[in-house]
Amino acid sequence: MKKQNYRHAETIAIHSGVTGYPDRGAVAPPIYQTSTFQFRNTAHLNDVLSGKVEGDLYTRYSNPTQRAVEKTLAALEKTESAIVTGSGMAAITTTVLGLLKTGDVILTTADIYGGTYHLFHDFLPRLGISTLMIPSHDPRDLESAITPETKMIYVESPTNPLLNILPLREIARIGKAHGCITVIDNTFATPVNQTPSDFGIEIILHSATKYLGGHSDILAGAVTGPAKVIETLRNTLRILGPTLDPFAAWLMLRGIKTLAVRVHQQNTNAMKLAEYLSNHPKVRRVYYPGLPSHPNHELAKSQMKGFGGVVSFEIEGSGKDAATFVESVEMMAMAPSLGAVETLITQPVTTSHRSFTLEDRKRAGISESLVRIAVGIEHIEDLIADCERGFAALN
Repeated sequence: MKKQNYRHAETIAIHSGVTGYPDRGAVAPPIYQTSTFQFRNTAHLNDVLSGKVEGDLYTRYSNPTQRAVEKTLAALEKTESAIVTGSGMAAITTTVLGLLKTGDVILTTADIYGGTYHLFHDFLPRLGISTLMIPSHDPRDLESAITPETKMIYVESPTNPLLNILPLREIARIGKAHGCITVIDNTFATPVNQTPSDFGIEIILHSATKYLGGHSDILAGAVTGPAKVIETLRNTLRILGPTLDPFAAWLMLRGIKTLAVRVHQQNTNAMKLAEYLSNHPKVRRVYYPGLPSHPNHELAKSQMKGFGGVVSFEIEGSGKDAATFVESVEMMAMAPSLGAVETLITQPVTTSHRSFTLEDRKRAGISESLVRIAVGIEHIEDLIADCERGFAALN
């Protein structure tokens, strides 16, 4: 089959990275569920280890199933290379530990994922790596906080859980001007809605557990970026060992094939749900970048193809009222994840941001009355009816 350079995510997700196996006639790629690989002789072993011929030594180092999904991810994110890891947090830790050293400083915003917050505040200081959190999303505030020790600018866009949008082109410019590597967690957007490399961001991370897998049945992570940087991170991954199992890699590859159709439906559902919530008398505020009322709406339109499948909102009431709502819906599962075909619902102060100090939660703007809905692909009328059950319980 002739090699094609596909331009659209819908096609890339299905055809890039895996071109079929004409020797066997298989349409779907096989799973190389093996821990190690054998060699014909010592010369063959040496050829593989030297890179003279393609091959594998041990699955912690590489595996054909891993390579297939890595090529697909790199194509989707328009980057030179990619690695896959055993979880989203493994992708983050591999990136940070592989690129930073004692004395370095990470610059980030206040409203990052709770697991990342834990890593930055509880673990990295033991290694002499510190983090400065900026409460503002204004790039001017970000740039003014840079010191000679700042080596990494780490952002999410949209952020978790308030769905703030950051100006990626400006962040990339700041990073380049000050010699800081730029890293984005692109989990919420997915490469269907946003490709940060278009704006100059260097390293793109994913919790592939979420949209890339899409079915709540794997733990996986991914890092994409320039080939030279990814090779450094691949060596770090081999040392630290958070390898993605071949079967999970195969499940991710299968999930990616339907990524675009799932994300398009989730975009549609989330927009309709956000509009419904914004007109409900028991809702104080809705956070969704697709709404014209969102403060970053115009920025989101300029750098996103779709606004994502997560909607957050504040109940007109207390944290107890928010808990009542979350506990009273029937179809939405109270579970701490997102990006799957089924809709999940959480109260961030009790799940994803439970580890934040009260002061840091206030700085990030995360209130006890905040509810986050990770919208699935169910019919929108059924999702709205489920919300009505939740609101009825507040009476």
